[in-house]
Amino acid sequence: MAKINPFKAVRPTRDKVSLVAARSYQSYTQDEREARLDFNPFSFLHIVNPGYKYHKEISGKERYRLVRNRYLEFKEDDIFVQDKKPCFYIYRVVNREQKVFTGIVAAASTEDYKNNVIKRHEDTIEYREQIFKEYLKTVGFNAEPVLLTYPDSNVIENILESYTQTRAEFEFTTTYRDTHYLWLVEDAKDIQMIQDEFSKMDAIYIADGHHRSASSFLLGEDLKNTGNEAYNAFMSYLIPESQLRISEFNRLIKDLNGLSKEQFLLKLDELFRIENRGHELYKPSKKHHFSMYLDGEFYSLYLRKTSYEFTDSLSELDTHILYVTILKPILGITDLRNDSRIDYGYDKHNVIEMKNRIDAKEFAVGFGLVPANVEEMKRIADEGLTMPPKSTYIEPKLRSGVVIYEF
Repeated sequence: MAKINPFKAVRPTRDKVSLVAARSYQSYTQDEREARLDFNPFSFLHIVNPGYKYHKEISGKERYRLVRNRYLEFKEDDIFVQDKKPCFYIYRVVNREQKVFTGIVAAASTEDYKNNVIKRHEDTIEYREQIFKEYLKTVGFNAEPVLLTYPDSNVIENILESYTQTRAEFEFTTTYRDTHYLWLVEDAKDIQMIQDEFSKMDAIYIADGHHRSASSFLLGEDLKNTGNEAYNAFMSYLIPESQLRISEFNRLIKDLNGLSKEQFLLKLDELFRIENRGHELYKPSKKHHFSMYLDGEFYSLYLRKTSYEFTDSLSELDTHILYVTILKPILGITDLRNDSRIDYGYDKHNVIEMKNRIDAKEFAVGFGLVPANVEEMKRIADEGLTMPPKSTYIEPKLRSGVVIYEF
């Protein structure tokens, strides 16, 4: 039984939301960040980069305290205002390709995370969990929700549809040409209907935000005897499975691990049927097929299934197949998270980007994959397994600072 609750969000005023809303800090180039910080005093980037005010890089606990101070200043200046009553928040994103994502921003239960009602499919790194836990404890808010996905529900869909036919509380378009909308669900009957529908679900799944949810759980464990119930939940954005969009991450490797091109191709031939595709851009179209760009040419790699054993859902995942057949045994990549010889690329232009980086001699070889799907992700989570890092690039991506869950 999944438990979600309404909460009193802290939100920008309607006239400033488009100025406040920001992408994740890491997604900006340095020039982009500086331009926004220089010319937009309302950007949420001022909160997460508090040292900019003093033209100084600040890190660690000192930064956390200053993030808290900048956040309080935004509240004192009435840029942020807290809602008077608990609500669910319907958040819609229509991207520049006219793909529509509509979901519910709510407080998800850390107890559900502990009991595997909220299921995960990725490993987390302990030190990152601890760092973010300390950050949350100091700043006292979530500004970026964990993306959760749930089985499609006609009941929930009908409720969302009834609200999205009305005027939105927020509506703004970004420079990326994505349009964002927000509606408030304040009616007690509608809130109860949504909660009842989620309570019938045996499981919901983390799509994006494994470290954020793990850190929130650890924080709740630290503070569970304080009587502050807000610490026993984390902000989430719940969308139906049918709307989840999963893209692939390409793999780029800096060298051939001491092998010549000919030696490398011979080793690949043991597990793959190889076809030279020449200079034309090539992407794989089926599971267990891979593209490879090497020395100015594209290749297709078809897994020889007589030489590979499928034993569970993880063994059928293409990122795992690539790791256990090529990256680890041939190219010597054992630590996918930390090895400096591997990098990852995503988005619809990543084949061109991969080719350009290899042609520039930044990398020696690149591999393209077919994206994983929701069913694969769920099966791996249900079996208690975890995907290799960078197995999925998942959309939608919400803007920080539009809805804030305050402890």
